[in-house]
Amino acid sequence: MRTFFLFILLIGGLTSFIEKSVPVNIIFDTDIGPDYDDVGALAMLHAFADKGDAKILATISCNVFKTTAPTLSVINTYFGRPGIPIGITKATKPYHPCDRLYAEHIIANYPHTVQSNDEAIDAVMLYRKILSSQPDKSVTIVTVGFFTNLGNLLDSSPDEYSSFSGRQLVAKKVKHLVAMAGGLDSLGNNGYEFNVMQDIPASQKVFNHWPTPITLTGLEIGIKILTGIPLINNDKIQNSPVKDSYRVSLMHDKSKHGRYSWDQTAVLIAVKGIKPYFNYRSLNFAIQDDGKNVEIPGNKIRYIYFNQTPEQVGKVIEDLMMHQPGKK
Repeated sequence: MRTFFLFILLIGGLTSFIEKSVPVNIIFDTDIGPDYDDVGALAMLHAFADKGDAKILATISCNVFKTTAPTLSVINTYFGRPGIPIGITKATKPYHPCDRLYAEHIIANYPHTVQSNDEAIDAVMLYRKILSSQPDKSVTIVTVGFFTNLGNLLDSSPDEYSSFSGRQLVAKKVKHLVAMAGGLDSLGNNGYEFNVMQDIPASQKVFNHWPTPITLTGLEIGIKILTGIPLINNDKIQNSPVKDSYRVSLMHDKSKHGRYSWDQTAVLIAVKGIKPYFNYRSLNFAIQDDGKNVEIPGNKIRYIYFNQTPEQVGKVIEDLMMHQPGKK
């Protein structure tokens, strides 16, 4: 009998251990500025971190516009993580301003530790530093902007952080790349998608040479998911740069229905997986010299399509976007 009870206790403890989720190690690469779904995506990532589902290793900008690093710092600071390393591509482009001026608004009204892009770390240097310190096959990269940083990472040489080339380091340390990129049908502009087209040589490099599994959530996915209206109408949320970013931007857009949720889908998939929200089919892409993505034979890429309705997925995203700092 004693042996039986010990067996039951052992099984119960093992089940509890299995059910306890291990945080997903995330590097978040974003063009935060020209659109505001990036803000919603980063808010979701912090919500997952508070719940123990994710660990944010770094937030990195692929956009050199002056507000990008301070904007990342505002959001990280608001969620109680001001020490998350912030990187940026050290170049003159890609350069995309924040036309809706939400970034300027939250930078002026909320505390942040990184005051300018000059204070941010070189993107490739930060990638190499972070990756080299992580266990093998343990890092998920989420990119919701241009492929500039990832292309430069693949080209990088051995340095003080690692004796591996960029491609070798990625193959050794990265488990998964999840990207908001690409498009196939008429809603996806027949293969012409913004993120891919802003740095075509980098996009070609990543699509041709990235050595880990890739999951793409395309333009036609996020365009069907509208979020932001419940967030800005939630009176329980006060003094929030996330809410303010959406309020300022939705007023600018004169939108009463919300904003497309492209980038949020990438974060959701990276942390919680494809199912039950989505399903996928395997394919491969070639990026033509004009930036068009064309489907070609192969199975390198998992390309997302809906399993649940856009409204069901949108509810999950909206709830995470409304998450308040420090709550489980």
